[in-house]
Amino acid sequence: MPADRSTPDSHSRHLSRRSALRGLMSAASALAVAGCATMAGTGPETTAAIISQPTVLVATTRKPVNGGHSKPWFGPDRARGGAVTVALAKLRPPGGGRFLGIGDWAISSVEPTPQLATLLGDATNRDILMYVHGYNQSFEQAVLDGARLSDSVRFAGDTMVFSWPSRGSVFDYNFDRESAMLSRDALDQEIEDLLASPAVGRVNIVAHSVGTGVTTEALRVLYAKLGDYAADRVGAIVLASPDIDMDVFMAAIPRIGPLAGKITVITATDDRALAVSRMVNGSSTSRVGAAEKAQLEGLGIKVIDASQQGWGVLNHDLFLSNAGVRQAIRDAIGGPPSHLFSMPSIQIGESLPPPLAPAPPPAPTMGAAPAPGAAAN
Repeated sequence: MPADRSTPDSHSRHLSRRSALRGLMSAASALAVAGCATMAGTGPETTAAIISQPTVLVATTRKPVNGGHSKPWFGPDRARGGAVTVALAKLRPPGGGRFLGIGDWAISSVEPTPQLATLLGDATNRDILMYVHGYNQSFEQAVLDGARLSDSVRFAGDTMVFSWPSRGSVFDYNFDRESAMLSRDALDQEIEDLLASPAVGRVNIVAHSVGTGVTTEALRVLYAKLGDYAADRVGAIVLASPDIDMDVFMAAIPRIGPLAGKITVITATDDRALAVSRMVNGSSTSRVGAAEKAQLEGLGIKVIDASQQGWGVLNHDLFLSNAGVRQAIRDAIGGPPSHLFSMPSIQIGESLPPPLAPAPPPAPTMGAAPAPGAAAN
């Protein structure tokens, strides 16, 4: 479950608390590691495709509002019969050079279209980064987080967001979880349509929180239908802070065949949102996103252990707020090498190093005045 954010009613008055904190945490993390280096890289090879073409492909099982043509575009309710709407979201990138993540993405317009093939156009072998959001997110928040993710990992292909019906409220966890699972077949079909298109190369998937459950189920269905063809066409699968019962996950892994070898799980044993989820669900086992690294590696899963890396109360969205985790996602999907970026080099399968401790004050030299507040001898 993600960090607290403003409700839909207050969203028009100010940015979500999570968005503001994310910018501050990104800046502080980069400063702590790399002085005053920028996050944007230094050459055209480090720029995400979404910067030059600021659009996001969208597939959603939410009920349209205003025909999907004006804000909020798609609401918290479920579309009738689980129907899927596909659309193109046109965005405004952050302005002013984007030093250390200052500024933010915004949606300019959303244009629904009859079919996904229309959005994909005539390009060939274009890689896709699909983002599946977590609990307590509006349509707008999901699209913008997808854009932020694509930008931060410098993805060179097209960005797509699959948005299932979330009420965007911390009090509607059960509704959100059921809505996500209700969208399983729709997500499977969208992935299958992408794989069947000559416009698409590899499909990389990043899912967060409750969104990892519907993603895992969709992959199980996909592999049952397409077998090794699906494994050949799907690229990286990153499950960030998975809100999945460990027993359920262990039962699912053997059923997705070689797709399991493409999975990277981002965990944090101090993820307090998942601790609450475990209590709410009455689980006797931990949630996957809070499991011990060794337990997951025993399943043949690659793991990024981000324990003790969070600056917030919940430590649940490190895939967006932590520079080292973002770099690990970039490595998983085969993005630009880490030496092009001013951030720590983290290898998949490693634990992130502990945060840098403040430097101790310098020892006084002989004859120097004591530091303020220091006791005199």
